[in-house]
Amino acid sequence: MVLLRFAPSPTGPLHLGGLRMALYNHLYARKLGGKWILRIEDTDTTRSVPGSVEGIQKALSWAGLDYDFGPARDGPHGPYFQSERRDLYRSYANKLVDNGQAYRCFCSADELADVKARLARSGSNNTYDKKCLHLSDEEVARKVKAGEKYVVRINDGIVPTRPPTHDIVYGYVRDAHLSLATDPVLLKSDQFPTYHLASVVDDHEMGITHVLRGEEWLPSLPLHLDLYTHLNLTPPQFAHIPILLNPDKTKMSKRHGDVQVVDYMRRGWEPHAILNWLALAGWGAKHEPEQPAPSGTSSSSSRSPSPHRLEDAPDSTHLMTLSEMISGFDLPALTHRSSILDVTKLEYINKHHLMRTWSNPKGLEELAKRVHGLVKDVLSKPTSPYTTVNNIKNAITLLEGRLTNIHDIPIHAPYLFVEPDWTSVEAQSMIRDISVEKRMHIIDAFMTVIQANGWLTFEAASHESIMVTLHQEREKLGVQLKVFMRVLRHALTGMKDGPAIIDIVRALGHERTITRLQAVKDVKDVDDVDVDAESNK
Repeated sequence: MVLLRFAPSPTGPLHLGGLRMALYNHLYARKLGGKWILRIEDTDTTRSVPGSVEGIQKALSWAGLDYDFGPARDGPHGPYFQSERRDLYRSYANKLVDNGQAYRCFCSADELADVKARLARSGSNNTYDKKCLHLSDEEVARKVKAGEKYVVRINDGIVPTRPPTHDIVYGYVRDAHLSLATDPVLLKSDQFPTYHLASVVDDHEMGITHVLRGEEWLPSLPLHLDLYTHLNLTPPQFAHIPILLNPDKTKMSKRHGDVQVVDYMRRGWEPHAILNWLALAGWGAKHEPEQPAPSGTSSSSSRSPSPHRLEDAPDSTHLMTLSEMISGFDLPALTHRSSILDVTKLEYINKHHLMRTWSNPKGLEELAKRVHGLVKDVLSKPTSPYTTVNNIKNAITLLEGRLTNIHDIPIHAPYLFVEPDWTSVEAQSMIRDISVEKRMHIIDAFMTVIQANGWLTFEAASHESIMVTLHQEREKLGVQLKVFMRVLRHALTGMKDGPAIIDIVRALGHERTITRLQAVKDVKDVDDVDVDAESNK
């Protein structure tokens, strides 16, 4: 069975890079008819943050990424916390030591620092002089019996014979042993494993067939393949995913920038829009499979010519459902460059996912219920009788293309839920050059249009026919169109921008419209408000 794993560390809230990695695991597993595991890599106890696991689970659930096995979803691969698998790592480390492929190192931190500095001064690229590799079995046994602390190091001088290093994304890559520390540590002095050992052991023991992880681990791939060979294990297929960058091109991390998934959850972004946005970050063109490098070579310069392109990359704002992502996703199509997340693209994608959702009655109802609490909290002070689910549905329909985020409803259309503040700086700036008398005439004319033939007739009339009638009334008054419409917008909303006046009236309804128009007539002109001064505060 195809089996993948998403293996975050519990060091804080899940960030966008982690969510994209979980998404890619989900897409590839489902595309191949397989399953995926949530594994918690909690071996670094100094960095673990309480509540992180629950936060990761909540973020995955919000996004609709349901893992098959892991915490709270037991299966045949557990335990799913690395801290509960320590005996397993020690047994594998001992096996490597017994086979002579690894050894115990008793050097202190101070000794290691001195050795590293000495080697650097001599111009060596090595970071350790392999001193403990040459200890006799008797010396090692005596030190262990005396309780001296040690780490277990792999002997990188033993290079096993194995197939060329291959990655699903990057193809055949050059072995880079020299870029790693000399004889990397596999088991730390506290008997917790390093990532090198733990990932190899867990991926084998759990039956993982495909490993997706960040490109920062690509230089370690040769070492990990060596470990599989030393242990006589069949390695999974590897795919190293290019990282996401902040807008300033720095590496995205939990400690830098606005990258926590929980922040996007709180702000009301659509989960499928977030997944769509993340999936497209780095999604490139599909090509024919790369052929192996010529026999006897491992250099990237010896690769075969660029493979033929089979399919162009999707547009960076291409809308996709999760099932469409699964169908189209292909790891070899990922670009080799890091991707910058552009929030303006998220806004576009989110807006159009919202439009898809509210295009059917069930979706519209769900959206309105979801944002109901927010609208009440923001606008019901004191409680307004108009912050109902039905009125929110009217607001969504009214705003349509103006709505980028469902949480923007109280910003764009507060007048549907509470009375406008006609004394605000924005409202006053709309009418400061229009006399009270002229405003009253315009409002009276509009009320006449609404009531002349009854509300049902007004509601059933076309937008064009109503506008013709309004133009006739405007011409009788001898006022400019922009003045006429501005007075009406001020009276109905107290805001400079918004949907068409006729649509606002229909959303408010007959009774509220007439009541509001009458109320604005009763408001005294606030001539003492210094609009320019207030705006500059």
